[in-house]
Amino acid sequence: MQDITKNNFDFIRLLLAFIVFVGHLGALSDASQLEFLTNSPVEVAVFSFFIVSGFLIARSYERSSSLKSYIKKRINRIVPAYLLVVFLCTVLLSLVSTLPFSDYFGNVQVYKYFFWNSIFMNFIAPSLPGVFGNQAVNGALWTLKIEMCFYFAVPLIFLLFGKNNKYRNISLIVLYLLSLVFLNYFEMTGKSPIARQLPGSLCYFIGGMLIYFHFDKFIKYKNILFLIAIITVWIDLILHIKLFSPIMISIIVLYIAYSLKFLNNFGKYGDFTYGIYIFHFPIIRVFATLGLFANYNPFFMSFVCMLVVIGVGIASWHLYEKKFL
Repeated sequence: MQDITKNNFDFIRLLLAFIVFVGHLGALSDASQLEFLTNSPVEVAVFSFFIVSGFLIARSYERSSSLKSYIKKRINRIVPAYLLVVFLCTVLLSLVSTLPFSDYFGNVQVYKYFFWNSIFMNFIAPSLPGVFGNQAVNGALWTLKIEMCFYFAVPLIFLLFGKNNKYRNISLIVLYLLSLVFLNYFEMTGKSPIARQLPGSLCYFIGGMLIYFHFDKFIKYKNILFLIAIITVWIDLILHIKLFSPIMISIIVLYIAYSLKFLNNFGKYGDFTYGIYIFHFPIIRVFATLGLFANYNPFFMSFVCMLVVIGVGIASWHLYEKKFL
């Protein structure tokens, strides 16, 4: 049977982060030449992150020696770098604010931004005074509060249904279906931003968990499951409803994770994905604010922007994130 530790999750996460970066580049650059980049499937990438989390976090909890050990590992992975990007945005974006330094740091909105974003409540204070036309500073951070909720939900799920409880699968399927009802209701009523929040996104996370709990069977039948998943996702797209697609996208993501063995060592130089994800949004906005996409070749500046984002992600990992793990 295939070794669960030999996988392509490092490659998948980097690919998903790049998909999100490309989509945001098209949306935030204000360059008509780059508008086609908005076709990048950002939503699918974000939900795929949740699928990967469902698989890996369930595994992490089962392997942890104690609840304290599990929580410490999870918090150390997310919180330090998250607080770093919030702090750096609060301070450094004063350089691109239309307000003088004294007015900027004397504005209560600065401290509201820092406080609410530090506790993952980005939606309460998404902007800084005079920065990016008072638009959201870092629109990518909304997923992190959901990720933190997932971290705390896993021990609760195990507590309620047990690690080896025969009712666990039924319970997870019920939660999956309830999540789907919430997701589809708000999608159909034109309230997609609400649909993507909890509990709407829970169905993707549970998809990853279910595959983890049935890993051996998944590996045994992964090829036929992959074909069924591809066909079923298309059916959901045609019907404009998310009925089977969350669990089917989970199958596709995990199929990629445990195929293409040449990608197994993709993360041997470090895990830069998180840094790329949390820093890319404000970096793109700084480029746009400085007129770099408008005044220079937008394709060249997109490449430069990508290099900056990758560089920041690498630096974040080696100089900061790695020290907490």
